[in-house]
Amino acid sequence: MNDKSKRIFGNEISKADYKKALRTKQKYTRKYGDDSSSDYSAKLLPNSTLNEPLGVYDIRVNEGKSNEPFDLEKGLIVGNIRMGFGHYRISIAMASAAHALGYTPYWMDLNSFSDTTCTKVIGAQNDLYSLGSRISQKSKAFNKAVWEPMNYEGFRQLSYNSSDQKNAELMAAVFKNIPKELPIIGTHVWPAQAAIHAGMQYVVNAIPDNWPMALHLAEGSVHTVQTHQAYMGYRILNGMRKKDVLKPMPADSLVYTGHYIDHELVANIKYDCEKRMARKAQNKPMRFLLTIGGAGAQRELFSAVIKHLMPYVRRRKAVIYVNVGDYRQVWDELLKETKYLDVASKTHFGNWNDTKDFAQKAIDGDVYGIHAFWHENIFEAVYCTNLLMRSADVLLTKPSELAFYPIPKLFLKRIGGHEKWGAIHSAEMGDGTLECTDIPHTLQMIDMFLGEKELLAQMCEAIQVNDSVGLYNGAYKAVELAMEMKNKG
Repeated sequence: MNDKSKRIFGNEISKADYKKALRTKQKYTRKYGDDSSSDYSAKLLPNSTLNEPLGVYDIRVNEGKSNEPFDLEKGLIVGNIRMGFGHYRISIAMASAAHALGYTPYWMDLNSFSDTTCTKVIGAQNDLYSLGSRISQKSKAFNKAVWEPMNYEGFRQLSYNSSDQKNAELMAAVFKNIPKELPIIGTHVWPAQAAIHAGMQYVVNAIPDNWPMALHLAEGSVHTVQTHQAYMGYRILNGMRKKDVLKPMPADSLVYTGHYIDHELVANIKYDCEKRMARKAQNKPMRFLLTIGGAGAQRELFSAVIKHLMPYVRRRKAVIYVNVGDYRQVWDELLKETKYLDVASKTHFGNWNDTKDFAQKAIDGDVYGIHAFWHENIFEAVYCTNLLMRSADVLLTKPSELAFYPIPKLFLKRIGGHEKWGAIHSAEMGDGTLECTDIPHTLQMIDMFLGEKELLAQMCEAIQVNDSVGLYNGAYKAVELAMEMKNKG
């Protein structure tokens, strides 16, 4: 196999950058070992949360063998890592689309295997990213000098991809006993890179963001993107070596699909938008869904939003859903910061059946008050937002992976410069606000949603227009692409 750290889509990497990539791999090898000769087993187990609704099976590596065989005809791997909630959410969308199309989704989280070099390397980098994310929210100086430039320009450079490709060589061993003819969709670049290094034959690399970065390149895979801007930026590798004009990506390496959205949400877009407009017309409480993901970074902002909305909740003008994911401490801190929140809220903690029941009944029923959700299980923590989305009127979120979902959105301040392009795209598509970069502008937008009908109506109309042209069909298209690659051989 060609050394993917020396040349990226025909663009030579400098000797200095290549040596840096080698040193990075050597550093991780010294720290975590090199298990490339290991014969890791692969075991299939039903996913405790997603098997029942979506038919998902987990691939467990280095945990012995199982009697459950891989379905070589209908099976499809969704390769991911837990880094925040975003890549898991995109993976769930892919699994949902695969299930709806009649395929069997296999969940392969490279950050979940015990005693493998792969998981140790990913875990170390994930910890660093989470730490940087938290610090960036507390220190404006760090955010301006380090975090924003790294997320915006540092990850954009081909030299960064060169180092990542070297690190991915240490991740390939976990694919040892995975059938190479199974198609795989990577919802983070590392599973896609690792799959290529391991000899997997049909790899789709589902790129998550709307800001083209070399970080997301996995040469040898077919890359999918959610926006036309991302397509153009990736085709010419725009800005990925400063001002240099680079050799472009081959046309067959890049495909525009549209947004990666769950089948359950896409199939109910018209119905859910009509319910939102009916609630507004009947002056029923407007439902705001606050989702705190990843490192639990924007707690102070959410506290300000809850305080602002509480008088409206008491007057039955608003309802608040708060999903703190698997970060119970975030809810405890919100209770300390927000007077009377404990007595004003109903908690749905750790009881998945209760959460599912509430979410289902809320679609057609009336809801009042403040409802808080916490689940220790990571799949429940992430999927909870998806379930609540159908009955919510407005989603309050930073402009990351949720920027692409078919629900009216109020965008909070970003974490990382690359995220701002998610808000820009959504505002242009008409299903979300501009990014509110501070608390006063966030509260202003909340008051506009509450005080007028036009904003919600425009977004619901835009969502239905976007749906009519297939904007939200990206997950289906990514799955179909992966299976077509396999069928063509």
